[in-house]
Amino acid sequence: MAQYTRTTNQHVDGEVVVFLIGMRINRPWRVDAWLPVFTAMPRMLAELSRDPDSGLLSYDLAFGAGGPMVIQYWRDTASLYAYAGDTAGQHRPAWAAFNRRARRMPGAVGIWHETYVSGEFETIYGDMPPRGLAKALGSRPIDRGTEGGRTRLAA
Repeated sequence: MAQYTRTTNQHVDGEVVVFLIGMRINRPWRVDAWLPVFTAMPRMLAELSRDPDSGLLSYDLAFGAGGPMVIQYWRDTASLYAYAGDTAGQHRPAWAAFNRRARRMPGAVGIWHETYVSGEFETIYGDMPPRGLAKALGSRPIDRGTEGGRTRLAA
């Protein structure tokens, strides 16, 4: 019989940046407004994933009531902002194109993002492959020293 496994993320000193970004399709019939936004993110994620120095540690895709979103885990804010401002990368042209379309078709598609900088967090995963922070930072088995949430948070 298989044994129940519990893991937590590897310890990291310093900050970890969690960046949430998503879109909301306000006018589904305006495919010309939302499809370019929807297809831009996979290109950006592929570009970042090809570059181990980009600072992107990992990402997860999610779909909620508001629409699709991506949860990104970054090494630091400097890396996140460097990518956002890189005129040679995929982001800047996509952002400029979105703004042009938004002026022509206001209200057709909404976008949002939230940035969280954290130096304190704790995780637990039961019978799960690495995801979230454990996927971004690496995972390790829970042992006596990481048994409780307070203990993991203090570590």
